[in-house]
Amino acid sequence: MSFSQIARSCSRLAATLAPRRIASGALVQSQASRMMHRLAVPAMTSQLSQKFGVRSYSVKSTIDDIKFRVLKVVSAYDKVTAEKLNVDSHFINDLGLDSLDHVEVIMAMEDEFGFEIPDSDAEKLLKPADIIKYVADKEDVYE
Repeated sequence: MSFSQIARSCSRLAATLAPRRIASGALVQSQASRMMHRLAVPAMTSQLSQKFGVRSYSVKSTIDDIKFRVLKVVSAYDKVTAEKLNVDSHFINDLGLDSLDHVEVIMAMEDEFGFEIPDSDAEKLLKPADIIKYVADKEDVYE
C-alpha cells in the first residue's frame, strides 16, 4: 500500500469519526483524526525500512563533502561558466555575477544545506571558499 493510499484511507476514516461543527459552521478536526496521521506516517516509514532494508544513520560531513556540494550548487547556476569556477573564484570579480546573482547563489546554498544564512553573514561570503568555511563552522566540521 502506498503512502498516498494510506493517507487517503486515514482521511476518510477521520471524516467518519464524528467531526464537530462550531457555531460559525466551520468544521473542527477531532482529536481522533489528528491521531490517525500520527499513527499512519510512522507506520508507513517502518514498512518502507523493513521492505527495502533501509537504515538511517547520522553521518557527519567532511570538508571535502561540503566543498563538493558548494561547487556543485555554484556550477549549477546558469550564469557561471565551469572553466572559471574554482574554490577561490570571486563571485563578482572572477565569475561576473552581480549582487542579485550573489543573493540567488546564497539562497541556493541555504536550500542545499538546510539552514538560513543571515544577510549580515551572506555579505561576507564572496567566494566558494568562504561558503565552505562558513558551512563547516555551522556544522562543526573541522579538518
